[in-house]
Amino acid sequence: MSASQALQRMIVAVLKADAAVSAVMGARVYDEAPTDAVFPMIEIGASDFRPDDDIGDGSGPCIVGREETVQIDVWHRDQGRRGPCRASVDAVYAALHRADAALDDPYALVAITVELARVMGDPDGITAHGVVQVTAVVEDRS
Repeated sequence: MSASQALQRMIVAVLKADAAVSAVMGARVYDEAPTDAVFPMIEIGASDFRPDDDIGDGSGPCIVGREETVQIDVWHRDQGRRGPCRASVDAVYAALHRADAALDDPYALVAITVELARVMGDPDGITAHGVVQVTAVVEDRS
């Protein structure tokens, strides 16, 4: 399992375990939503990372790490109303911002913060789309 996979698994687990998120979404938190998915739902979107090693005295990496950003897409379909989507975005924010969570070994979560939250209308006129970007600092302890 890669650090990215461990981080995604943790994000999905935190969202599914959060009472406010699951009250609206149930278990509808997907890596990629099925074509017949029911709204509202959450989908794990794009991600990127950059190395964030602590090289110590310069003789080699002391701590191997990365700073990874993950986009979480929140989808509601309620005749274009954005209010329900805003409430879900707020719940995702509350569940993940500075969450005290663990990653699968050999990875460790140093910190996770929400960097951006946005709600917009979809061109179809009936769907609201929320975007929550989280950035996590992850250490590889292998």
